[in-house]
Amino acid sequence: MKTKESSFFKEWQEKTSRQLEKRPERKETFHTSSQIPVERVYVPGDTDDQYKVQLGLPGEYPYTRGIRNTMYRGRHWTMRQYAGFGSAKETNRRFRYLLEQGQTGLSVAFDLPTQIGYDSDDPMALGEVGKVGVAIDSLEDMEQLFEGIGLDQVSTSMTINAPASILLAMYMVVAEKQGVSMEKIQGTIQNDILKEYIARGTYIYPPESSMRLITDIFSYCTDYAPKFNTISISGYHIREAGANAVQELAFTLANARAYVDAALKAGLDIDAFAPRLAFFFNGHNHFFEEVAKFRAARRMWARIMKEEYGAKDERSLQLRFHTQVAGSTLTAQQPDNNIVRVALQALAAVLGGTQSLHTNAKDEALALPTEDSARIALRTQQIIANETGVADTVDPLGGSYYVESLTDEMEKEAQNYMDEIDKRGGAVAAVDQQYMKREIQRAAYDTQKRIENEDEVVVGVNRYKLDEEPEPELLEVDDTFVEGQLASLGRLRSERDSAKVEKALAELKYHAEGHSNLMPFIKEAVRCYATVGEISGVLREVFGEYQG
Repeated sequence: MKTKESSFFKEWQEKTSRQLEKRPERKETFHTSSQIPVERVYVPGDTDDQYKVQLGLPGEYPYTRGIRNTMYRGRHWTMRQYAGFGSAKETNRRFRYLLEQGQTGLSVAFDLPTQIGYDSDDPMALGEVGKVGVAIDSLEDMEQLFEGIGLDQVSTSMTINAPASILLAMYMVVAEKQGVSMEKIQGTIQNDILKEYIARGTYIYPPESSMRLITDIFSYCTDYAPKFNTISISGYHIREAGANAVQELAFTLANARAYVDAALKAGLDIDAFAPRLAFFFNGHNHFFEEVAKFRAARRMWARIMKEEYGAKDERSLQLRFHTQVAGSTLTAQQPDNNIVRVALQALAAVLGGTQSLHTNAKDEALALPTEDSARIALRTQQIIANETGVADTVDPLGGSYYVESLTDEMEKEAQNYMDEIDKRGGAVAAVDQQYMKREIQRAAYDTQKRIENEDEVVVGVNRYKLDEEPEPELLEVDDTFVEGQLASLGRLRSERDSAKVEKALAELKYHAEGHSNLMPFIKEAVRCYATVGEISGVLREVFGEYQG
């Protein structure tokens, strides 16, 4: 008999009802941010009693309790702070500072022109060079970005999508110039174009051509850079666009299936490329829902890969993910409060079993982080790792009636969304139909309404406000570097071997019009110091541009 059907539970309910008549609860109903009802209490009857099927042990299928047997008892997660602004030299200085402070991995933020394949001197880049990330025009910039940083000593994540193949090629050539073989380089490129169409917007080419570039990277890295993660399928930006946790989970996994389908269609073996698929999730405010989301994601992916695709290598079944805490929850009002938000969001990510973590800086609702605020953000996760004891046992919230029930519920709700996407023909078709975009917009509208009605409290914004806000010290990016960036680009164009560049770009165009894997030809163009804009321009000419 389930606990909820027992006489003692019914007696407890009756007693509680009598108490509530005298002292009602704060609300008639409670919900997570995805509007999943939160019950007064969770007992064994709320969870599936098939422990082995639903949970299993850490490091074992379906990996609900983590992908490693010992998790952080063996090694802490990678502390990977997202950084990049201004010139490559300036960002290199910030990278070195963070490594000196104990950061254990790099994460590169590129400026918008780089993200959409324009050089710094392109008219489309005007006013955006180096603003939200580092400006990278050519291999020369990439060499400066990693000067003094051994690429065999650090793993690097690069948030780049449409021109991911170009930036990856640059990273590989820098490694070669350092004497580091491609077999040794470690890191991740985001390379997730589907979420760009539905949530972020830094796309260049139409979906079909973008998917070709992605599967070319899968294939090339399988053969030559086996330790490099070929994609980081991102729910982070879907969430930042306004999705709730269920939508973040469902849309990310739906997109992941589309990438697997494309790779299989290109003739790749599932167990050859799947172990290098990585994920990127958001660490948001509702503490328990976030923990449940991460646990549900692992279980769902393991089942998809095993039952749907027949993957056999256990590494293909394991969902490995990076977490960045939620930038959209940071407030310009009372920015010191953001330190607390970040700490709690990061704690949820750790309790959910993340493999690497970025903690936002307190001033990021106002500007790029100062050196001091970036250090505090890094210290936040160092304190969680070293002082709280939460890393000392695996899946410490496993077995919590509430967390297990919520994990089941997240899986069920996300599966409903994925079934709907299947009915529409899969993720690529759903992107074309703008289904996911509309669902995200609906969720964002509902959230904003709850905040405006104070059904959802944002401390310092709609409650506990100050009459006078403090003036924080903000980072100011010196625009004078742009002049130097443009001068360097002009010098590069005049000094490089133009004939070699033209030959490499012509070769790339020829193969883009055919069906060859484009990575070797992009790499050769990079090696000749062809720029991001020039290489993207050739592919634009062949593939066209997506008009979203």
